[in-house]
Amino acid sequence: MPGWVTSGYAEFAKRMPRECQLQLVEIQAPAKNRALPVAKRMAAEARALNDKLPARVVKVALDERGKPWTSTELAAQLQQWMASGRDIALFIGGADGLDAQFKSEADLLWSLSPLTLPHALVRVVVAEQLYRAWTILNNHPYHRE
Repeated sequence: MPGWVTSGYAEFAKRMPRECQLQLVEIQAPAKNRALPVAKRMAAEARALNDKLPARVVKVALDERGKPWTSTELAAQLQQWMASGRDIALFIGGADGLDAQFKSEADLLWSLSPLTLPHALVRVVVAEQLYRAWTILNNHPYHRE
């Protein structure tokens, strides 16, 4: 990832409190084999993602057709996730998006925007929005309405 992505993500991840830490887990994207159809590459990526999942995790796939949340709605969702006592895994697809079967097995689909965003940018936006949601829940002045 470019330096701005790494530093942007790191900035918001370090602001999160111990009870709501972010942990970035990356998988190696399948090699771009032109002989292998996109659907098969996406299925291979889905298998690699599933292999990294801890038990009892809530799967949240980021997808343009998912539920769009306002910052305050995300804060309410974050509060529910924290109260559940389960780990939450947020999935950002590669250049071709997430596999359809993988998305159908997700507990939630979340849309950041109807726009198609590069996955590097999404990483930073998700970290910032989770931090913003936490600040809303804790009456921190970061979020202003």
